[in-house]
Amino acid sequence: MGKLQSKFRKRSELYRASQGEKAENTFDSQVLQYEPAHYGSVNTVTNLSPDLCVSGGSDQAVVVYDWKQGRMCQSFQGHNREVTKVLCYPGSTWIFSASRDKTVLMWDLNQGDEPIQEFCGHELVVNGIAISPDGRKLCTGSRDNWMCLWDIESAKCEHRHNISRNLVTHVCWVPASFSVVQTSEDKTIRVWDSRSWQVTNTFPAKQYIQTHCDVSPNGNYLVSSSNGFGGQGCEATLWDLRQPGCKVVEYRGHLQTTACCIFLPVSPGGSAQIATSSHDSSVKIWDQNTAVCLGTLSLDGAGPLVSLAPTDTSSLLCASFNAGLQHIQLERGSLQAQGSGAGSGGPGSLVMRVVARF
Repeated sequence: MGKLQSKFRKRSELYRASQGEKAENTFDSQVLQYEPAHYGSVNTVTNLSPDLCVSGGSDQAVVVYDWKQGRMCQSFQGHNREVTKVLCYPGSTWIFSASRDKTVLMWDLNQGDEPIQEFCGHELVVNGIAISPDGRKLCTGSRDNWMCLWDIESAKCEHRHNISRNLVTHVCWVPASFSVVQTSEDKTIRVWDSRSWQVTNTFPAKQYIQTHCDVSPNGNYLVSSSNGFGGQGCEATLWDLRQPGCKVVEYRGHLQTTACCIFLPVSPGGSAQIATSSHDSSVKIWDQNTAVCLGTLSLDGAGPLVSLAPTDTSSLLCASFNAGLQHIQLERGSLQAQGSGAGSGGPGSLVMRVVARF
């Protein structure tokens, strides 16, 4: 853990409000600065519990962090190249990490600092990991075109399937089902049946590489994101999984690759919402059904914003290349954006602000 406690580099990024507004200042005094979770870029973040998050980065570490108290709880060192994805099994202390070293490691927060299982067999970077709802199977996808299904207890690969040009970018297990969804650099979204390990549906190819996907808690909808540049591509797309290949709406507004897209928890009486983050250093919140942008938070100097994890209905965590992890507060209603890193989509919509960095 010692090497992760290096001095946090002071950065000169400007945090501005959305819609091209000028930043009020840098590093507002109201933003808490905690010990950094990683030394270098952060590639992925997810939740382990209401207080703990797990992240992975270019420093090859898998870090468990108490984001409420602002302290590192554990740093797992086992990969020999950067970590690409982390995933936790709900209600447990299990953590899975994928890496450019072609492996997936399994950790348990309550069982020391060594991996308790290792999944080897891919020939290139592993970009996708998903756990079955019953916690018995692990799905992995790689740039080597292979989709693999593993028995978690034995770490044995039970099924492998190679599809030409299927350079996997992300994998999701559909809740309460046998279906697995994956995105690919071939611009295609595929749905797999985990029992036969065959593709059951292939969505119409998009114009750009599909970078990420997420499935709604009820299993009815899928959201995927596109790469792009100069506002071409860069969209997120909502699909109806009950009618495979049926596009519902698109969320357009990012200027560079949209790297992450997630469904947000719905507050009582609230509407369903989607969050996206982009290489254009912004996070956007969208009305799921109307595709109206409810709020934008721009983090100049933070570099690509590559991963999001909702903590509850009023906040989320964001992983960045240049500015570590950001804890973002969502304030609903016609509030005025205040302080550094505040942005909104206009009166009566949503205000977002950074409250802590680590």
